[in-house]
Amino acid sequence: MDISILIGTVIAFGTLLWGAMGTGGLGQYINVPSLIIVFGGTVGASLMTTDMATAKSLPHMLKIAFFKHKLESEKVIEELVGYAEKARRDGILSLDKELKNIDDAFMHKAVQLLVDGTAPELIRDILETEIIFLEQRHNNGIKLFSVAGALAPAFGFLGTLIGLIAMLVKMNDPETLGPAMAVALVTTLYGVILSNMLFIPLGEKLKSRNEEEIKAKEMIIEGIMSIQSGDNPRIVADKLNTFLPPRSRSEKEAKPGGKGEKKGGGAEKSEKKAEKKGKEELKEAV
Repeated sequence: MDISILIGTVIAFGTLLWGAMGTGGLGQYINVPSLIIVFGGTVGASLMTTDMATAKSLPHMLKIAFFKHKLESEKVIEELVGYAEKARRDGILSLDKELKNIDDAFMHKAVQLLVDGTAPELIRDILETEIIFLEQRHNNGIKLFSVAGALAPAFGFLGTLIGLIAMLVKMNDPETLGPAMAVALVTTLYGVILSNMLFIPLGEKLKSRNEEEIKAKEMIIEGIMSIQSGDNPRIVADKLNTFLPPRSRSEKEAKPGGKGEKKGGGAEKSEKKAEKKGKEELKEAV
């Protein structure tokens, strides 16, 4: 499970519960009809804005939001560099044996196209087209949560209006006005909570997951193109590392102050030592 969701949920709901308990207990904030109005109305109206394919994929979208996707950028780089080394050593056709070990469908398709000898322009066109439609499907799911986030406060206000109407009907009984008003306002509270602590955060998390997956797939395209053009595995790694922030880049990338510089420093010392020895010998000869 994504630890940031867990921590955020604990902090948000923990703060809310702590504040509610400080005002006299949680019982006064619980009203089932109000919750049904807000949640049921929001879900129903949100489903009206999308198709059944997107609605059926809702459990899968929640799984993506709560759990990290298996296709991580660092792992993608490692795999592609490994394929580049094998292709350079044994030829591109040798990657055919690796296909059975590739779990990700996009990576599998990319390597299959490479092994089949497909033209570079056609490989890029096929894979980029797949990314376009993948992003479109993702955006449909993100839109569903964004719409729900916008509708929840409105249904909360609608529930409040229903409560106020019921309260005004009983104006002849002053003792019921206070409790009825409280119930009416609870509905607005539910709308705000569902919008800002559930639907909007989940939509933003899905948007972040989408960006991560698109980046990983773009890395696969660049890696496959480099392998097909016969680039050195080190060049492939350097190209793919540019997709990552500096602190996340592969340790294989050249760093200043490394062993090469230390060796250079040692050579410089030896050179100075030899020069000094030569001067001393020349001085003795004179």
